[in-house]
Amino acid sequence: MIDKLDFLLALARERHFGHAAAACGVTQPTLSAGIKQLEEQMGVLLVNRGSRFQSFTPEGEKVLEWARRIVGDTRAMRAEINALRHGLTGQLRIAAIPTALAMVASLTTPFRLRHPNVRFTIMSRTSIEVLEQLDNLEIDAGVTYLDNEPLGRVSAIPLYRERYRLITASDAPLGERDSVTWAEVAQVPLCLLTPNMQNRRIIEGLLRSAGGNPQPTLESNSMIVLFAHVRT
Repeated sequence: MIDKLDFLLALARERHFGHAAAACGVTQPTLSAGIKQLEEQMGVLLVNRGSRFQSFTPEGEKVLEWARRIVGDTRAMRAEINALRHGLTGQLRIAAIPTALAMVASLTTPFRLRHPNVRFTIMSRTSIEVLEQLDNLEIDAGVTYLDNEPLGRVSAIPLYRERYRLITASDAPLGERDSVTWAEVAQVPLCLLTPNMQNRRIIEGLLRSAGGNPQPTLESNSMIVLFAHVRT
């Protein structure tokens, strides 16, 4: 049953039978047969098919919800039993929004000191992608904003409170100031994250509330790119 639920989760991620089969390491006929067997066991149609994947039926969406819980709990159970026998091992997958990437080491470094056999994969993602990948069990944890988007069925732990600073050249118009207003910031050429980033939407909201109309000179989904251009 678990392997068939894994097939269903892969199909939800890939939206393509062939890609889902490759992600599961099986042939497409094997994946299709597994989902068909799941439908027969449930007594309902889960997937709308044509010559290719079309969508999930309402029953399929409900089974997907349960599949995420069951597969997630099964993986956690196996990891916990294995940890009792051999200590904590395996790959921990973490997705973080760009503004939080620099602080992920403060989580992974002490964790690895306690569990030296654990390996980490850290990925940069938007806040929406973090939640989607958590929901689809593609990652084990996410570092994202807590207050600005619905978090859904997750456990949330506050890590820190974000503050904003203007980084500019010392000889720039605001370079000698100890503090600036959002209205003043709206008047200078800015390097900002791309509009699909939650940080960008938060800052734009603050600039607009101060009467500004932000027109960034440069946009990127990488904080390193922003820092590099500000430095020039």
